[in-house]
Amino acid sequence: MTNWPEYNESLRQRGDVTVWVDESVAHDWGVARTGKRGRPGTYSELAITACLELRTVFHLP
Repeated sequence: MTNWPEYNESLRQRGDVTVWVDESVAHDWGVARTGKRGRPGTYSELAITACLELRTVFHLP
């Protein structure tokens, strides 16, 4: 192997996945932080469904 830097970079980027999310979806994703103490905000059903679909597509545990 003569191109070690290129090979190492390809291995490093092997697990890189970019997901594009529409702005309307990002707006409805979850609850904004209030800065107050207590229970954290909850995620919307849209956010939970999207994460479960990504899990299914990529065969994640």
